[in-house]
Amino acid sequence: MTQILDQHGNPIKKEVLSEPQTANIMALQNQYLLPMLGGLTPARLARTLQEADNGNLLEQHRLFADMEERDGHLRAEMDKRKNAVVGLPWDVVPPRNASAAEKAAAAWVKEVLQDAIDPIEDLVLAMMDGVGHGFAPVELEWQSQGSELLPCFHPRPQEWFKLNTARTELRLQDTSVEGAQLVPFGWIMHTHGKAKTGYLGRMGLFRTLVWPFLYKAYALGDFAEFLETYGLPIIIGKYFAGATADEKASLMRAVTALGHDARAIMPQDMTLEVQQVAAGGSGNSAHLAMMEWADKSESKSILGQTLSADTGSKGGGSFALGKVHNEVRHDIRRGDARQLAATLTRDLVYPLIALNKPGIAGLARCPRFVFDLGEAEDLTVFADALPKLVGVGFEVPKAWAQEKLHIPLPQQNEPILKITAQPPAAPSDNNPAEPSEELTAVLSTTPAPGASVADPVAGVTDELASAAAPTWADLLAAIQKLVDQAKSLNDLQTSLVSAFGGKAPDELVKVMALALALAELKGLADAEDGK
Repeated sequence: MTQILDQHGNPIKKEVLSEPQTANIMALQNQYLLPMLGGLTPARLARTLQEADNGNLLEQHRLFADMEERDGHLRAEMDKRKNAVVGLPWDVVPPRNASAAEKAAAAWVKEVLQDAIDPIEDLVLAMMDGVGHGFAPVELEWQSQGSELLPCFHPRPQEWFKLNTARTELRLQDTSVEGAQLVPFGWIMHTHGKAKTGYLGRMGLFRTLVWPFLYKAYALGDFAEFLETYGLPIIIGKYFAGATADEKASLMRAVTALGHDARAIMPQDMTLEVQQVAAGGSGNSAHLAMMEWADKSESKSILGQTLSADTGSKGGGSFALGKVHNEVRHDIRRGDARQLAATLTRDLVYPLIALNKPGIAGLARCPRFVFDLGEAEDLTVFADALPKLVGVGFEVPKAWAQEKLHIPLPQQNEPILKITAQPPAAPSDNNPAEPSEELTAVLSTTPAPGASVADPVAGVTDELASAAAPTWADLLAAIQKLVDQAKSLNDLQTSLVSAFGGKAPDELVKVMALALALAELKGLADAEDGK
């Protein structure tokens, strides 16, 4: 029996994959979901991040999950980034100089993923959680389908994980201090990027976004309080000197009742003053400015720019600036796709082949999961440029042009689009006759290098003569008739001028036009050959 090796060359046993690893850790199944945003302050946030640096990731990732639920702008921007990758075409390609077995394995994996019960797009979307959290764990449950072992995908919350004491490896939370080591072939663990300090707890974009999120929450709360009293008059109650505590409390109740019910009672010696506050001003501008700054900071961190997110109250930018900002989004999408493809190759494609198609020599010769990051070029631009380039001598491979335009090469005996030849229209004064198909072929034929070049005019001389012969015959017959009917030379001259009016027949004009065009092309060809 062939020994199965994991991605790092260590032997594994199929028996450990009989059930998901988390099925044996009961503590993970009974966790309560506790919100983190109640009473969140800068001091508490700093403590949460510090605990994550020390290896306890629980509160940090609970906070990150709550942020996406509470902040609509943050959720929208993250969805843009996630869905940008989900919609990309993908493929599984064999390695360079692949053997027949490696090509067959790549084709088999692609077929399995295309026909999988759990769509690959859902898996990619779950893995994109790693952008914000720093890592995205997806547990694999291997199920026997005939003679094959195929996976089901189960995304798991980041709260189930912790760091080992060295803070260099993610472990499952259990009752041990170090945590349970992840089972090989049991997980797709996508870690997005690398922590700048080397600590896994500092990975993830939400570590940056958490501060703008907090400041925006404070600004929003203050703005809500401002709106609650905005435009209301100020009511001042005045009590007499020596008023008792009960009298003061009675006056306060009167002021409160007046504010809510527009009616109140109070002792006669006490007075109320209502001071109207002018509605207007820019008292709310500071709150909105803080919230706008926070939104822009989130957009810059997630998408690299702000113009595709919101044009703002001061109007949008130029079209050129918008294109530049959109290119930044494409750069980020390409980076995300390359990282996802590497993880899928390591944690999904290789285990599939190792468990079902043994014989692949390790991860180095494993077929690769790739995203198609190319974008189709403008068909109109290419249709105009390619004939000109080819006309001046550029050698353009057909496969390259079809790849640029995202037009696949036809398979064997596959129907292809063609331009259907239309019958030539009847010649008229407004629609001159076009050269025949045979004549066009002669004019456009390019001789092979080193071959003898035949005179291009000689091949069509007979055709021109044949085309003119019927017209010449009719013309000569008409002239012969006029000669027979003329009584003198003067009568013949008058009859000829009346019959033809000094104009050549239309058919002869068309044939002579073709002949003159051919003579000009022949002259150009002779001049080119003489260079």
